[in-house]
Amino acid sequence: MITVTVLGSGTSTGVPTVGCTCATCKSTDPRDTRLRTSILVQSKTTTVVIDTSMDFRRQMLEHAVMDIDAVLYTHHHFDHIGGFDDIRPYNFRANKNMPVYALRRTIDSLQQTFPYAFDEPEQLGGGVPMIDVIEIDQQRIVIGDITIQPIPLLHGSLRVNGYRFGSLAYCTDTNAIPPASMELLAGVEVLILDGLRPQPHPTHFTVDEAVAIANELGPRITYLTHIAHQIKHDVVEATLPDHVRLAFDGLQITL
Repeated sequence: MITVTVLGSGTSTGVPTVGCTCATCKSTDPRDTRLRTSILVQSKTTTVVIDTSMDFRRQMLEHAVMDIDAVLYTHHHFDHIGGFDDIRPYNFRANKNMPVYALRRTIDSLQQTFPYAFDEPEQLGGGVPMIDVIEIDQQRIVIGDITIQPIPLLHGSLRVNGYRFGSLAYCTDTNAIPPASMELLAGVEVLILDGLRPQPHPTHFTVDEAVAIANELGPRITYLTHIAHQIKHDVVEATLPDHVRLAFDGLQITL
């Protein structure tokens, strides 16, 4: 049995968005409060986090995540790597390095953004993230008792990874799924898919575009994620077909 928890369902600015007084940003509906996009994947013996968002520390505290076996990254944009430094407490607790799986471009960006974790430290002080970096592309990964299939996606012109865990697939930050990747997604029962907003965007699916992908792949249920403040949960979800819902922070899916 695998449980997937949506740690954050929001776009890069988070929701509420700073300086905004729109209906979503002023909403008292907890589903309209969205941390930056990330998920937690857990079996009885293994815990994996997909992306250390800028809200990573808060997410780990809110969900009382005591141990992590590995971190996987979808890509290198800062809203997906910004919490990297908060890997340190897991190093302290486990007294070992954290395996980090990522595309080469993401590894390069981590090294440029957090050089102290890759260079010989001048002094340790409060410590640095202790990591074992594993470069991946689209080869299958096994972490503990969880098997993970990377799914190549396009985020504008940028190659990123989605991930499939058995009958569930997670495809955030994308506006194009190549035909070979659609084949890798065949037979999924639960799909968590980028659905930024109703209006067009150069690097994200709109709600309608995401619904079209859901119709083509035919999962039992699709949850839209990476949601911007142009979407008010109760209003937009009421317009969606029954097999497409909006993700929200704290949503749990058990496979």
